[in-house]
Formats: sequence, C-alpha cells, structure tokens
Amino acid sequence: MSVANKNVSKWYKVAGIGMVCGLALAGCDRSEKEDTTETAELTEQESASTENTAATAVSCDDPMVQDRLKTALQNTLNQQAQTLAANYANDAEISLASGAITNKTNGIVIDVQNAAVLQAANDNGMTTCQASVSMTLPSEDLYQASQVQAANNLPSLQSRLAQNNIRINNNMLVDDAFTYVVGTQGGQVRTRIAGQPALITVVADVMAGSVFKSAMDEQRAQRSTERRAAQNDDSQSAPVRQPQVVKPVEPIRPTQPATPPTINNPSSSNTDSSASATPEVKTPAVPKSVPKDESIDMVIIEDDSATY
Repeated sequence: MSVANKNVSKWYKVAGIGMVCGLALAGCDRSEKEDTTETAELTEQESASTENTAATAVSCDDPMVQDRLKTALQNTLNQQAQTLAANYANDAEISLASGAITNKTNGIVIDVQNAAVLQAANDNGMTTCQASVSMTLPSEDLYQASQVQAANNLPSLQSRLAQNNIRINNNMLVDDAFTYVVGTQGGQVRTRIAGQPALITVVADVMAGSVFKSAMDEQRAQRSTERRAAQNDDSQSAPVRQPQVVKPVEPIRPTQPATPPTINNPSSSNTDSSASATPEVKTPAVPKSVPKDESIDMVIIEDDSATY
C-alpha cells in the first residue's frame, strides 16, 4: 500500500471517530433536553395542583374572606348610591354636597353570618358560597327615603323588600341567601359578589333618597332665609311714616230744654231779708181761663212779665 493510501485510511478512521463522538454528544444533549422538558412539565403540573389545592382550602366562613366580602359590599353599595343620588339631583336640578353619599354608606353596619359552601371549587379554584348578610341603617335615613318614595308615587320599602325576600327587623335589612365567590389568585385571597343582589340595590336607593331629601330641605331653608332677608332690606330702606294722631271728637251734647219763665210774686217783698238770700222759686203762670173747646191746640195768654 502506498503512502497516499495510508493517509486516506487514517483520515477515514479519524473522521469516523469524530462522527461517533459527535453522535454520542448529540444523543447526550438530546437526552438532557428531554429530561429538562419533562422536569419542567412536572413542575408546572405540581404548581397548578398546589394552587388548586390552596384555592379549595379557602373556607367560606374564613375571617379574611368575610373581611374581603364586607369591603366589596361597602364599595359596591357606595357606587350604586352615588349613581342613584346623581339621577335624583339631575331631575330636580339641585346639587349634592360632596362626600354626602360616602358618609352615609360608611355609617352602615354590615354583618355576615352562617356562611356555607353552595358549590364546590371549579377548575379555577373558585368556590361559591352563601351566607346571611345584614345591613343596619340609621332610622332617619329610612324615614327620609320613605318620604321621597311617597312623594314620587314609588313602591314602599316594605313592598320592595317582600318582593326580593329580604327581611326587615326594625332598621336592619337581612338577605338570608346572599351569594358570593371566594378563591385565591396570585397567592391572594379574592372575594367577589355574585350577580346583582337586591339587598345592595334597595339599600343604595335608601341612601340616595335620604341624601336627596336632606339637600331639598336645605335648599328650601336657604330660599326662605333669603326671602326674609330681602323683606327686611325693603322695610329698612322704605321711609318711616309717622302715624297720624287723631284727636278725639267730643260728642254733641243734647240741647237743654228752655227754662220756663217765672212770675214775680208780689208777696215776696214782705218776706224777711234772710229769705231773699234763698233762690226764688217762681211758679208758672196759671191762665185765667182755659177754653173748653178741644179743637184748640194752643192758648195765648197775655202777661206783662213773660213772653211766649
């Protein structure tokens, strides 16, 4: 064999050894990749399984769940009351005080009792729960809202509660079949209200009606104050007129009858001087003769000392 043939033979051997090593390395690399992929898939499955297990582990009556539910109720109630109050104010063309609705809804006492599982956890790990949810409202708000409903010919609060299976005990409204959903997302406990509960709608309407009634009363009082102030300004700017003093008119006295004339008595000259000091009583003259004829109305008597 020549030298050239020997060199070719050696190159084939080297190439063969290189190919074998390359295939071996490729096989090793492929094996490692397959092992890594299988390990990642197992890790994801285990993580999902762990997350689902954690989700189903959330209890409906867990204190953290109930706190989340109360917060969700407060926020939803405030949003709906804001919308209803704005509608009332726009219809009446009045403005509402800023933060009035929030102050009202923050004063509502919310309680959750008798929580239980209504539907087991689904594929997303969310559990449907049911509980008895109560909302205690101030008596003043209930009274003002009832006045607004009556003025607008709306159904009464009692009839609306009866239609939606909501109990009322004094000023506490109770929904015994309130539904909500709980679970975990991203390691955090999540609570969501299911649907549109009638309890929230009714209470939001009561809060909106109460705030609207207060705003209307304040506006009426302000207008009344402005009218009184304008009347006072007008009375002060007008000239003050002195009342005329009317002198009392003396009544006309009746005319006194004429005093009949007196006839001098000749015998009076012979009386004592003390008797002359006393007033002289004169007797009326006696006619000498009176006619008997009844047709005569008046008799004229001549007398030197008297005139008729």
